[in-house]
Amino acid sequence: MLIEQIPPPPAPSELAGKSRDYLALTSEERRWARRRFQTAAGREIALALPTGAVLRPGTVLAVEGDWYLEVEAAPEPVIAVKVSDVEHAVRLAFEIGNRHFPIAINHDEILVPDDSAMEQLLNRLGVAWVRRHAVFTPIAERPAGHSHDS
Repeated sequence: MLIEQIPPPPAPSELAGKSRDYLALTSEERRWARRRFQTAAGREIALALPTGAVLRPGTVLAVEGDWYLEVEAAPEPVIAVKVSDVEHAVRLAFEIGNRHFPIAINHDEILVPDDSAMEQLLNRLGVAWVRRHAVFTPIAERPAGHSHDS
């Protein structure tokens, strides 16, 4: 199956009674406009999306006779920093942004990609952090008011 455009969201009635198949993609993979993937059910999917397209979790890419295909965010390696207050969060976001790294917010934590440059920065700043696997949806890719419960 070749997907060349991100379709408009289907009405719930269009999905009723159909089985859900999905692509579990990391934040980086959700930015790949041209790539071949295998869905969770084993279907071969080729993306040839317009340059700059970003797949958001929950996007339905195709609705077929008895199934539909949805994008799911896959957990991936991240560094998590618990922030104590707004000022701490803003200062940390400023430092991370100055290095052109994406950030995600998960309740009282800032998440960044697990990268040696981030590890060095956080250590230099004296910030406590932990590595973990979590869904990473950068702020720029999230609709307003959206949060994760991971």
